[in-house]
Amino acid sequence: MDVGGSAHDDRRYYDARGGQSHDITPISCFVFALWISVIRHPGSGYADELKIFTSRAVATVLEKIGPEFEKGTGHKLNLTTGLSSEFVGRINAGEPFDVVAAPPPVLDSLANSGKIAAESKTGLVRSANGVAIRTGAPKPDVSSLENFKRALLDAKSITYLPVPGVPQLIERLGLKEALAAKTTIPKTDLSSELVAKGEVELAIVPVTQAFTTPGVELAGPLPSEIQFYTAFGGAISANSKSRDAAAELLKFLKGSSALRVIKEQGMEPI
Repeated sequence: MDVGGSAHDDRRYYDARGGQSHDITPISCFVFALWISVIRHPGSGYADELKIFTSRAVATVLEKIGPEFEKGTGHKLNLTTGLSSEFVGRINAGEPFDVVAAPPPVLDSLANSGKIAAESKTGLVRSANGVAIRTGAPKPDVSSLENFKRALLDAKSITYLPVPGVPQLIERLGLKEALAAKTTIPKTDLSSELVAKGEVELAIVPVTQAFTTPGVELAGPLPSEIQFYTAFGGAISANSKSRDAAAELLKFLKGSSALRVIKEQGMEPI
């Protein structure tokens, strides 16, 4: 006779009255673990993984404060960063997502096509534009309009992003033809990286990139008479299955932790 008891018997437990109760099965263990994971984040419900398409200006903020959000809520952030034109195509093709951060005109277009919940649109940050150079390189004087134009003409090479703003400015200043041969317009958001590598001398970019790109520094903002701001907002996918968690994230991006980082990165909250 087996007097040691089986492994099955070892998994039995007894209630306070001494009566034998149910087996502790693997399913029971799973339910218990799940219950523990929920009570660790009271009020937040089940933890979600949020898929986020985001412009770089918001991505750099999330890189700093994302861990705080994840720790406080239990939700996980899955970021895809790039130009809005890159991920709008993916959204229109039906790729699922939860939150998108992009310039307001992009959000308006996505709302009109039913891809985002229009009522969820939230202003987040804006950045002035300026001239970025490689760290340690001689700084051109861009403090006045004439000095800015001269800096562009004297530079061996320049770059800017393929988005509205700078191309129209250069054309308005009558410099389009003079700068064409030495201008690099990348297909993705890496103008400041080209400067950091020494492949291009000057970049005209949102000033936040000069604060967040290693190897790059700000020569100066654009002169006041031609300065313009690039704004970014956030919104929730119309088909998101994690709307509450997505709303938590947008609210977090308006909070004190985000405000501190936004200012550190040369931007303003909106």
